[in-house]
Amino acid sequence: MIHLLATGGTIAMQRSAAAGGNVPALDAEQLVQAVGGLGDRRALRVEDWERLPGVHRGPVELWALRNRVAELVAATDAPAGVVITHGTDTLEETAYLIARTVSPEVPVVLTGAMRTSSDPGWDGPANLRAAVEVARSPESRNRGALVVFASRILDGRFVAKVDTLALDAFASLHAAALGAMDGTVRYQRPSEPHHLMLARDLSPRVAVVPLILGDQGALLDLARPQFDGVVIEGFGRGNIPPGAIPAVRRWLDDGKPVVLSSRCVAGEVGGEYGFEGGGGQLLKMGVLPAGRRTTSLARMELVLSLSAGVPYGTQNR
Repeated sequence: MIHLLATGGTIAMQRSAAAGGNVPALDAEQLVQAVGGLGDRRALRVEDWERLPGVHRGPVELWALRNRVAELVAATDAPAGVVITHGTDTLEETAYLIARTVSPEVPVVLTGAMRTSSDPGWDGPANLRAAVEVARSPESRNRGALVVFASRILDGRFVAKVDTLALDAFASLHAAALGAMDGTVRYQRPSEPHHLMLARDLSPRVAVVPLILGDQGALLDLARPQFDGVVIEGFGRGNIPPGAIPAVRRWLDDGKPVVLSSRCVAGEVGGEYGFEGGGGQLLKMGVLPAGRRTTSLARMELVLSLSAGVPYGTQNR
C-alpha cells in the first residue's frame, strides 16, 4: 500500500481567469483521476491533507505535516511508502525536515510540478507516477525522505530548487543524485547514514541575512532582538565585509548562534582566509559553518538544533 498525502502546490493548480493566474483547484482524488496510470487503485490510499501553495505553509503547518508523516511511518500497518505532492517553492524545506526527524525505514517521496494541468506539457503526471514507483520499490527502504522530479531521485537532505521555471527545477548540490527513473527505478549509489534530530517543533526563530558589498551589519543588528539565531550568507568560501564583523560579534556575545553559508550555489564555506572578515576569522570567533547545506537548509538545521537543544551540526546527517 502507498499512502498519497496531497498538500497542494502547482501540481494541484489550474489557471483562473478571475484570479488572473494559477490557483489551488484539484483535491487529492481529482489529482489522482487527472494523472491516471498509478497502478492498482486498491494499492493507493489517498489523503487530502491540504490544498496550499508552498509559501502559505508556516512553521506550525509544516510541523503538523511532519507529524502526520511520522504517524504514518510509525503505524503498525505502515504503508510501503508515502508520497507527498507539494508546492515546489518550499519543497526542499519539507524534504529536509522529514529527512532529519522521521525514521528512514519507510520511504517518503516528495514531488510536484512546474506547470499546472491547464498548461501544455503538464509535468505533474510524469512526476507523480515516478514518485509512486520509487515509493513502491524495495530498494527505497531505509533511504528516508527522497525527492523525485524530472526523472531524478534525490536525497531530501541535499535537494534544492535551482530554477524558477524549468521542468528539471531540482538538483542535489552537495551530494550526487541517488538514481534516476528510466522506465524503472534505478539507484546508482547508497544513501548516506541517517542520524535523526529529536526536535520538538519549529518554534525557534532563525533569521537569514545575506550580506552585501560594504555591509556594516545594520540588518544583523535590526534582526538580533527578534530572533534566536541567524544564518549569514557570505561570499565565496564565507568571507564577509569587515564592517559587519562587530554586528556578528554582538550576536555571539548574546549567546545566539550564527551560521555561515555562501551565496555560491555549491561548495562549502571554509577557513583558509584569515583577513578581517575572512571565513577563517569568523570560524575562529565561533561562527558555525553551514556544511553541505544551502542557506535555506542551513536555516532549517539551526531551527531543529535549537528545538532539540543541541549544538548546530552535533547530529549532522
